[in-house]
Amino acid sequence: MSDIRIIIDNKICNAKSGQTILEVARENDIFIPTLCYNENISHNTSCLVCVVKDSKTGRFLPSCAALTDDGMVIESDSDNVRDMRRTALNLLLSEHIGDCEAPCTIACPAHANVEEYVRAGRNKDLLEALKIIKQRIPLPMSIGRVCPRFCEKDCRRNIIDKPVAINDVKRLAADLYYESYMEDLPVLNGKKVAIIGAGPGGLGAAYFLRLNGIASDIYDQMPEAGGMLRYGIPEYRLPKSILDKEIAHFEKMGGIKFFFNRKLGDDLTLKELDQQYDAIVVAIGSWQPASMRAEGEELAEGGIQWLEKIARNGWRGENPGQTIVIGGGNTAMDCVRTAARLGSREVYCYYRRTEKEMPAEQIEIDEAREEGVIFEFLTAPIRLAEKNGKKSLTCIRMKLGEPDASGRRRPIPIEGSEFDVEADTVIAAIGQKTDVPDFLTTNRWGDIEVDQDNYQMADKIFSAGDCVTGPATVVEAVAAARRAALGIVAYLKGEKYK
Repeated sequence: MSDIRIIIDNKICNAKSGQTILEVARENDIFIPTLCYNENISHNTSCLVCVVKDSKTGRFLPSCAALTDDGMVIESDSDNVRDMRRTALNLLLSEHIGDCEAPCTIACPAHANVEEYVRAGRNKDLLEALKIIKQRIPLPMSIGRVCPRFCEKDCRRNIIDKPVAINDVKRLAADLYYESYMEDLPVLNGKKVAIIGAGPGGLGAAYFLRLNGIASDIYDQMPEAGGMLRYGIPEYRLPKSILDKEIAHFEKMGGIKFFFNRKLGDDLTLKELDQQYDAIVVAIGSWQPASMRAEGEELAEGGIQWLEKIARNGWRGENPGQTIVIGGGNTAMDCVRTAARLGSREVYCYYRRTEKEMPAEQIEIDEAREEGVIFEFLTAPIRLAEKNGKKSLTCIRMKLGEPDASGRRRPIPIEGSEFDVEADTVIAAIGQKTDVPDFLTTNRWGDIEVDQDNYQMADKIFSAGDCVTGPATVVEAVAAARRAALGIVAYLKGEKYK
């Protein structure tokens, strides 16, 4: 038995409690146009294309959201309703130029034209797909292996079953054609930029500057280019032979040169570069380990520093023995999985929240567990000491309280729950900070302060990458690099990029 009776366009309709006007109209073969409505997804607002009029109150209601009420009299096809729908549609179109962008493209930090390169891949034209990809992503082979796939998380296909394998299209196109494809490059215009840092941010800046006819010299403190791609991401995730192919392409483009073993503040100064170059990009990354905030933390290896040491030795090293890694991000997962590959038979990951709150990608957590890594959740270090050639780590159990500023529930120590464990190696992989030279301006987080429109720091000095945002992803670094490069292009014309 129906609970509610309403009238829509002079037709008596029975409704159940909780039904919307749109649902009742559809059950009674009354057509109401919709645009944003989809029964498989939640919605917080309405486009108002489905608007109807409540004849008793004179109010216009979004039929996809308005619930029925006994005795309602609804107009869905009057002149007033059609005029209101036309107004709503005009307002929507007034904010759109051409076609709407797909959510996958919007989700991509580099704003790669995802729908277009996937369409090219579908048409079996993977060379064309690569051309589209490289308009925004200069390192597609590397990013195809380490990207967290922002695009796939927002893929519309998720509504039905699972996302399109967008990242696999990018990786396949790059693997097949990266070495043979060369962009249509403009003639160099005589301008030259100094770039400090040969990681994703620096490489990205050099690439987009070259696309605009501007040469660059890239300086780096390391013996080879790549930054975190080479010295922070393990070989099993990103083979360095792949990275070498990508970096070789930069030299083939012409106008891009590398200078290694040069560090800003030591044997490289901004004053020196200011005199020689038309602009400067600071892309020094975030390499300084964050504090573990535990007594004796200096006895622990820093996560990134430990990975760098292994990387400099060709991703080979001594068995670290029983290993405890503290942290829950991707760097922590890189450390535990690398320790296992070096022969450690006991590898532990201690994290102060639960698995649900871990910032690492779920696939990294799952694969670490498959490789024998043991996870200890709701556990935090409070003291580290050295006894009889072993590390002695004192920890405390935690419980989760109210959410903090990050949106995750705050870990709270449980009084009297301290315990001691021994290990051969303790690695603190709880994050990195930017080691900013004193002569550069920083924000309250200790990263380089820039104008967010064009990533300009001061006059001819620009900055991009992790040193501006704090530790982020490779694709976010190249996205920022593009904005900095376009900021320089505008600056050299006496304009400001927005």
